[in-house]
Amino acid sequence: MVYIFLADGFEETEALLPLDILRRGGVEVKTVGVTGKTVTGAHNISVIADLAAEETDKNSIEAIILPGGMPGTLNLEKSSLVQDFIDYAARENLLICAICAAPSILGHKGLTKGKTAVCYPGMEAHLEGAIIGNTLSVTDGNLITGKGPGAAAPFGFAILEKLKGKETSLKVQNEMCFKG
Repeated sequence: MVYIFLADGFEETEALLPLDILRRGGVEVKTVGVTGKTVTGAHNISVIADLAAEETDKNSIEAIILPGGMPGTLNLEKSSLVQDFIDYAARENLLICAICAAPSILGHKGLTKGKTAVCYPGMEAHLEGAIIGNTLSVTDGNLITGKGPGAAAPFGFAILEKLKGKETSLKVQNEMCFKG
């Protein structure tokens, strides 16, 4: 199971495009409403999450995804639930994915030290100890980061590749007419 954590102010594209890509690729993925079951994005698009915070189960996850956006990133970072899931995923060496401003959460926890990572331009100082990459999406071990809304597709395909293999990722890219 993959959880995409949604908090009020999340960047809609960074959550919903990877969600769509992963489901097309056969990944079991659920959205989790951190600030309530109905979550309103940065551009006033409301989404009803699949799960409320209290319905989550750490033991069932293989990856977590943190979309960016403001104040969504700040709302994710102040959530004890999200912090617990990040800690659990890091301890268990599970896949941790963050895009746009959200990689800053990982940087503040020291998870970007020695890793190549990307984030929204201007947020690099928050990626403590990271080697700053120059592509839209970067995979380094169990960490996948994306640059911003325009990187949502490459970010989603990178996650799909890590979970289901390159062949599945390429198949879904082809079906979606994506030429990255």
